[in-house]
Amino acid sequence: VQLQASGGGLVQAGGSLQLSCSGSGYSFSSSYNMGWFRQAPGKDREFVVVARWRGGPTYYADSVKGRFTISRDNAKNTVYLQMNNLQPEDTAVYYCAASERRLIISAMTSPQAYDYWGQGTQVTVSS
Repeated sequence: VQLQASGGGLVQAGGSLQLSCSGSGYSFSSSYNMGWFRQAPGKDREFVVVARWRGGPTYYADSVKGRFTISRDNAKNTVYLQMNNLQPEDTAVYYCAASERRLIISAMTSPQAYDYWGQGTQVTVSS
């Protein structure tokens, strides 16, 4: 299973990007939770947001709350991450991930809670 993340790029501070994550040979309806993580150079992979594929609670990292929004399109088998008011500290490789484990939402902040990952897409925010 390989998830496909796309939509990254170079943007100025205050700008917006929308990332997409689609399944290659994988139906997100099989997953329970969907998440986005990011990893800046020299840093650990950092939790960004998690949501239930079938709807329900979402959980955002404090650093992105109010600026980033996760959404999904069941028909397109795609998860999106809308990122607004981007700042230089948001610069990182962004990864989407899916988990089939029925864990509580707050347990999904660890990369170890996920079963499948995308290849990552680079987001660079200039000041």
